[in-house]
Amino acid sequence: MVVFAGQGDARRSMSLLWRADRPEPQDRRPGPGPRPVLSVDAIVTAAIAVADEDGMAALSMRAVGERLGRTAMALYTYVPSKGELLDLMYDAVHAELPTEYDETGNWRAGLTDWARDTLEFHLRHPWVLQVSQARPVLGPHEYAGLDTLVRLLNATGLEAHLLRRLVGTLSHFVRGCAGTVAEARQAAAVTGESDEEWWFARSALLGEVAPDFADRYPSLVAMETGSAPGSPAPAPGEAAVPYLEREARETFDVGLGVLLDGIEAAIGRTTAP
Repeated sequence: MVVFAGQGDARRSMSLLWRADRPEPQDRRPGPGPRPVLSVDAIVTAAIAVADEDGMAALSMRAVGERLGRTAMALYTYVPSKGELLDLMYDAVHAELPTEYDETGNWRAGLTDWARDTLEFHLRHPWVLQVSQARPVLGPHEYAGLDTLVRLLNATGLEAHLLRRLVGTLSHFVRGCAGTVAEARQAAAVTGESDEEWWFARSALLGEVAPDFADRYPSLVAMETGSAPGSPAPAPGEAAVPYLEREARETFDVGLGVLLDGIEAAIGRTTAP
């Protein structure tokens, strides 16, 4: 499921994102028992909780209203539609990302910490991965995260045109790894079959349906054979982690190292006499 941000009214969405409107009306209607005061922030917080717990498919103005003890209609005074709500949710949750890193050390350590923080952020809020990057939200917290990454990359001394592409490369890499981990966590619940059960049932059949597999895909087989002896067994406590998640996390660690090696090589080329 892919959703696109920026589908609400442009002026209203941008005003809400940057809080450029007049002060919000306060909902203090009388009624039995204490009722929380409605506000844009309260609605956004409730919507994030719905998406975190039940996924993007469960998100609706009605579901958010029920969580706040209100009808969906009561929310529209504050947030005009689900389109604006999605923009607000996406930007608000990005406030969790750190914007300050220890910059007294080297740039590599800073980028490593940024990548790990960003990976874990996406795993806490996997619905964020379903918001397409084709239409950025253009909110303050999204920009703060982007500015942080650019600042960390500035320490490399590379030219702006290259830094711009590195921002995209690192962001897509972390987001891709996070997506694989998030899907690995969902697979067993959605399909009713564990990773081990799925792989055992199908890999056992490969020899039967493709007896010439090794001849047809020699490079793949050689790579798997060569890497198998060096693959560590799951550490205590890791056995319950889905196989694909363990693989994705190892890919993240190795791939990030290779990307940073590439940045280091680029620095060397630009500083060479």
